[in-house]
Amino acid sequence: MGKYIERIRNLIPGLRRPDNNVPPQGVTVDIGEVDYEKEKDMKKMSFYNPQDPLPKYDFYAKDTWKGHIKKTRPSLDVLRKPPEPDDLPPPPEEDERPNVKLVRFGWVLGVMIRCMLNIWGVIMYLRLPWITSQAGLILTYVIIFMSIVVTTITATSVSAISTNGKVSSGGTYFMISRSLGPELGAPIGLLFSFANAIACALHTVGFAETVKDLLKEFNSQMVDDVNDVRIIGAVTVVLLLCITFAGMAWEAKAQILFFIAIMLSLINYFVGTVIPTNKAKEAVGFFGYRGEIFVDNLLPAFKGPNENFFRMFAIFFPAATGILSGVNICGDLKDPTGGIPKGTLLAILWTTLSYLLISVTCAATVVRHASGNVNDSFPLMNFTTPCTGLGCKFGWNFDHCELNRTCKHGLANNFRILTTVSGWGILITIGVFAATLSSALGFLVSAPKIFQCLCKDNIYPLIGFFGKGYGKNNEPLRGYVLMFSIAMAFILIGDLNTIAPLISNFFLCSYGLINFSTFHATITKSPGWRPQYRFFSPWVSLFGSCLSFLLMFLFTWWAALVTFVIVFFLLGYVSYTKPKINWGTSYQAGFYNMALSFSMSLTGVEDHVKNYRPQCLVLTGPPNVRPALVDFVGTFTKNISLMICGNIIMEDEKSSFPQHSTDMLVDWLNQRKVRSFYTSFAADSLKEGAHNLMQASGLGKLRPNTLVLGYKTNWQECKPERLHDYVETISNAFDSSYSVAVLRIMDGLDVTDDLQNAGGSSAIDNPAFEADEVQYEKDKTDRNSDISDDGTNEQVRSVFQMKQGRKNIDIYWISDDGGLTLLVPYLLSRRNRWKKSKLRVFILGDQETMNDDRQDMKMLLKRFRLEIEDIVVITDVDKPPLAKNLQRYEETIAPFRLSEEQAGGNVQELKRLSPWKVSDKDLEYIQPKMESTLRLNEIIKKNSIHAALVVISLPVPEITCPSSLYMAWLDALSYGIHCPVLLIRGNQENVMTFYCQ
Repeated sequence: MGKYIERIRNLIPGLRRPDNNVPPQGVTVDIGEVDYEKEKDMKKMSFYNPQDPLPKYDFYAKDTWKGHIKKTRPSLDVLRKPPEPDDLPPPPEEDERPNVKLVRFGWVLGVMIRCMLNIWGVIMYLRLPWITSQAGLILTYVIIFMSIVVTTITATSVSAISTNGKVSSGGTYFMISRSLGPELGAPIGLLFSFANAIACALHTVGFAETVKDLLKEFNSQMVDDVNDVRIIGAVTVVLLLCITFAGMAWEAKAQILFFIAIMLSLINYFVGTVIPTNKAKEAVGFFGYRGEIFVDNLLPAFKGPNENFFRMFAIFFPAATGILSGVNICGDLKDPTGGIPKGTLLAILWTTLSYLLISVTCAATVVRHASGNVNDSFPLMNFTTPCTGLGCKFGWNFDHCELNRTCKHGLANNFRILTTVSGWGILITIGVFAATLSSALGFLVSAPKIFQCLCKDNIYPLIGFFGKGYGKNNEPLRGYVLMFSIAMAFILIGDLNTIAPLISNFFLCSYGLINFSTFHATITKSPGWRPQYRFFSPWVSLFGSCLSFLLMFLFTWWAALVTFVIVFFLLGYVSYTKPKINWGTSYQAGFYNMALSFSMSLTGVEDHVKNYRPQCLVLTGPPNVRPALVDFVGTFTKNISLMICGNIIMEDEKSSFPQHSTDMLVDWLNQRKVRSFYTSFAADSLKEGAHNLMQASGLGKLRPNTLVLGYKTNWQECKPERLHDYVETISNAFDSSYSVAVLRIMDGLDVTDDLQNAGGSSAIDNPAFEADEVQYEKDKTDRNSDISDDGTNEQVRSVFQMKQGRKNIDIYWISDDGGLTLLVPYLLSRRNRWKKSKLRVFILGDQETMNDDRQDMKMLLKRFRLEIEDIVVITDVDKPPLAKNLQRYEETIAPFRLSEEQAGGNVQELKRLSPWKVSDKDLEYIQPKMESTLRLNEIIKKNSIHAALVVISLPVPEITCPSSLYMAWLDALSYGIHCPVLLIRGNQENVMTFYCQ
């Protein structure tokens, strides 16, 4: 195990150890993400621009010490400006923060054992055999399995939430609030933290009552029953507080001792069931494994009118409420993402097996009623005495006490029957002590952790004082004192029956909301919802949520009402005060989906990276003449994001444009089943129209953030003014902080000729979008097409309406743009036609550091929860390109070159009048970039020959770059690739995150 852990750690930069000393499992000393990035990585820049960095972990990682981004990528303004001769890439920032060594727990000690200790408790030792006698073994199994259904569904929901980004301290409150928002998260956080404090009091009182019973057996009572419980409970909780003050390491060591004690007691019990009985054990009802006893205990035998199935269920259910113990200290775990699912589910498995085995062994070895009198055996009695009970078959007559209901022993009367059955009774008593103390200690630790996170969020007034942390682990000492005071108050009351129903409802309410948050986050289809844990279903989570709320009322209806009243009061306060916080909750994603009909719901919602969606303004012209462009964008925006098809109408052509064209084009989009708005705008040029569309399109949060346009294949033959307008449109988009995507298909995008040749009147042409030379196949609708079968001959089928099979989507992530280059292919891969396609990522690197570069990128993608295993490091991009490719580039740019003779000595003036002209200085400046671009194009054509789509980082045009030179750059990058090519660039703001908040 140690070697395996060390191998994993060595894969993570910044966590490698210089030696082979591996700390033991459990409490480990771990250095966080402080030193993740190496200084040498800061020097790695894209060949696009000397200030354009390669994708980096630090651009997405938060500095948890200072609360801001450690390293920032350059803005679009910086990339758009040509660098000065003395400009160098920014030096690495000095991190003056000390390397703090933090105590971190592994998944075994931090999650599994902690959960098992909190699930095991007084119920298992003192109530489970009694429930078996009352409900019978069959109904007892039903109770256990129904409880496990609730807890297992909740555990899967917790696992999904905890693997959807880095979970900080705060446990259940943190996850609910960051998923459902502060309105529901804050009330549950407050109630759940207090419920944990009161649960600490309950387990402490349970321990005190056990000690009190032992004192009475030895005639050592101090005062009376009630005051003895108060005294013992007060002393116990003070000792537990001292353990928590000693730090998490001491608390973990205490939990290990408790776990060992419980395991020994369970082993002792199961060994005791196979040890031959004696007269004393038979007198109290234990006869060893007998088929008659097992059959008799199968069916229920409720003793009184108030004893029923749901009462037994309510008594047992608190034994299943410890599943969130690992989550509650998630801030102290080494790997919450991997540890919480594994540890929680294994804890449920082992504890369930122990409950099932204890129930069946008790039901097979102990009769329901026994007198405890050794004189009731047949050899010591008159043989003429009638005997009808089950004990008669084994030589004992318990009829008199059973009929008079005076039996004090047997499965239905003795709460401490496990002590009787076990091999050595004192170990069971030690197990009871360990179970109660471990649960009390666990709740006393988790309650302040949850409350501390709530205090730091400043949602409720007057509680911020208790959020201050101390020491290297940020221990909430003030919170410990507060929760200790609450626990002490309930210990002094000493009436468990008054507060137990309310606590059970607090836990059920939390389970219900956790399941609902998972359901809500899934159905809203937010791109930020990418949990690594996949074994959950939103509908199962919804079922678990409804079941939890239903059980609240079935157990104790008045306690459920009290719980809901408190929650609604706290919810009303938060809704009224509207705290200025933004956690990227699934409610925001839900608002987005509702915005098509309730757009005003989004006006007060702040943007967040988790809910980022590529909202596309697509310059299609009339959408029916560029179906491939429409289909491509519609594929990854359908049902989850905004798409607007923009058509720019020239002022001089406005009169010739059909008046009914808008209705025709909207009908065309509906027939093609594309969820998109259509808008047209009159302007003098493409540049002006696109600029106005970017400024005016959208409403509220339904506003485009990405400009998508087709590649201009005729840029060499068209008028130079048209070429300049096209490049200026891209430049204006970057200046407006838009992301930009350019789609290129080898055969072109425009199908105007096909529509006109078909004789269709709907072949609307727009001079602003010049036609490409293309041959498209007429549509033959099949079962896989999105085109409605209505008999129309106006639909032309594109490549994006076909199933892509097991081809690759190759992503050449050359520049770090915030993650949009990754996000769009990921969204494509979620669609049916692309779901079998495999994502591959290509990055630039050096031969010497190739393995490190691949591992760094693999870790970054893992943090993004993207299942991309194929990562290729390109190390030979600096090699010279082939001579024929270089010659083709020179021939391409030759018509736009500006000679000194043409300029007449005034180059700047001629460039001002003809900004598409290229001077010798321009060519000299871009020559190294162009050679690397040509070489990259050769690599792409070689590696992506079987790809369904190639995605490449789009270079940002500098302000002084001539339009023809920029188009030659794009042409050199994407020329000759047989499959569709997407040149895409984000606006340098993060659209991907690996954090929960």
